[in-house]
Amino acid sequence: MLKKISGVFCIGFFTLVSANAQSDSSKKSTTTFTGSVDAYYRFNFNDPPVGTNNFTSFTNSKNSFELGMASIKVDHSFGKVSATADVGFGRRAQEFSYNDIGTTLTAVKQAFVSYAASDKVKFTFGKWSTHVGYELLDAYANRNYSMSYGFSYGPFFHTGIKADISLGGKSALMLGVANPTDYVSAPNSVKVLIAQFSTGSANDKVKGYLNFQGGTGLTQFNLVVTGAVSDQFSLAYDGSLQSTKQGTSNSSWKSHAVYLNYDPAKTFGLTLRADYFDDRKLSPLLSGAKKMFATTLSGNVKLDNLTIIPELRLDSGSGAAFVKGNGTATKSTASFILAAVYRF
Repeated sequence: MLKKISGVFCIGFFTLVSANAQSDSSKKSTTTFTGSVDAYYRFNFNDPPVGTNNFTSFTNSKNSFELGMASIKVDHSFGKVSATADVGFGRRAQEFSYNDIGTTLTAVKQAFVSYAASDKVKFTFGKWSTHVGYELLDAYANRNYSMSYGFSYGPFFHTGIKADISLGGKSALMLGVANPTDYVSAPNSVKVLIAQFSTGSANDKVKGYLNFQGGTGLTQFNLVVTGAVSDQFSLAYDGSLQSTKQGTSNSSWKSHAVYLNYDPAKTFGLTLRADYFDDRKLSPLLSGAKKMFATTLSGNVKLDNLTIIPELRLDSGSGAAFVKGNGTATKSTASFILAAVYRF
């Protein structure tokens, strides 16, 4: 069924582009370049003899200075057509495209072409970051430097075709068909249906996103809600439920994360994240603990385009998933991160 839907999407995209193709000398093209660089140092207070006491993305190191990612993004538009090429190098880029390790495709964060069929409908074809969840790949887009469990085990990106549809006011709908999650080149003929419904209050102080991905043996629902209480206080919630079919049985994991943001000045902010993860029973993603709870406090010191992020993180599990300095197992650990993020 999804194969037929993907075919309809592609035919519709081609038909609309062909029907509206024209040569207009009055059109002007625009090209913009943006980029970022981030680096960090992570110290784990347990200081295990083996391993890093880390189960989330992009900070899998111990007592070491590391390059997060250096990236450059090019956006080009000409009339109704636009294209984006977004490449990155470093730990984040490699873990983001983990199915492509050993190839040059690990450097391709995003690469897609878009066509605005009207002021209410836009089609996108290629690879793009997932719509699921609150956190993003690029460090400058997050207030915490380390990642939540929900982000780490949810989808990273999709490769396929999607349509963004304005429903009027603050509401919009996205529908698409993609390869299996996190694959640039599909390992089989299975396709995934992706969708998002977004809306918000008239003053944009409250926004909500209901996200979905589903295909053969996979179903995931995700809800993101953000709210601005005042100029200084804001908060967000990100929750996911993912179910997978393994053999004849279904198994699921769920995650919840709450973010509290406080910005007393333009040059300084604090974010407290409370992050809960309940692993699936069959083929668990974690080892040593079925449930994880993490509390992360991050500072954001802003110096023009540079942001310094000192961060303290406490992780605790239902089982002894972490390791002490003497090599014995323990249920909890603490880490300190100092990160520098520059955007241009």
